[in-house]
Amino acid sequence: MNYEEGETILVDKPLHWTSFDVVNKLRWNIKQTLGVKKIKVGHAGTLDPLATGLLIICIGKHTKRIDELMVGMKTYTGTILLGKTTPSYDLESEYDQEFPTEHITPELLDQARLQFIGTIQQVPPIFSAKQVDGKRAYDLARAGKAVELKANTIEISSFEISTERFPEVDFIVSCSKGTYIRSIASDFGKALQSGGTLISLRRTMSGGLSIENAKSVEEWIEVIRGTSEITT
Repeated sequence: MNYEEGETILVDKPLHWTSFDVVNKLRWNIKQTLGVKKIKVGHAGTLDPLATGLLIICIGKHTKRIDELMVGMKTYTGTILLGKTTPSYDLESEYDQEFPTEHITPELLDQARLQFIGTIQQVPPIFSAKQVDGKRAYDLARAGKAVELKANTIEISSFEISTERFPEVDFIVSCSKGTYIRSIASDFGKALQSGGTLISLRRTMSGGLSIENAKSVEEWIEVIRGTSEITT
């Protein structure tokens, strides 16, 4: 592999790692293996620490491709817990409210699901990296300050659900860049006159690239360490 000329690799991001953790780990190993002080490494689309799955890593001159790689539709699988909410819309924060779920019928679930398909407006979570007056929204939220974010236009091409483990609802969603699955979980709960929290998330596709072709961080480190010299 020619890292300085450019490589694009697919990583299966582990739970609790930030996307930047993956970038840092791979960059350090590449620099050590090649004996260089600098090499560009970046990712095409952030995954939250509580999410796993496909992270596209661009190395060397391929970092110029990051913007184009981020444009494509993305597919996620995961689970929404109905009847409870957290301030972050996921398990980063503690449950703060409980809501009834007894009234939720299969018909109501399907009606709510259909509301999310197509071009819609979505407000990002306050626990997000969105900029508010020059500061990250999550920094303001964690400091207990009021955060108001504007809605973004997103596209959801499909949203399929399984209720076999109700009140946990498993889902598969395909969506555009800029979609917050945590917000879908929260808004889905509200559409059901209840609450919703994202309790697991995995990215399986991004721009036509699949998790099936990804390797773990450890597997990629083994590949990197097997590179003894820069090919020309």
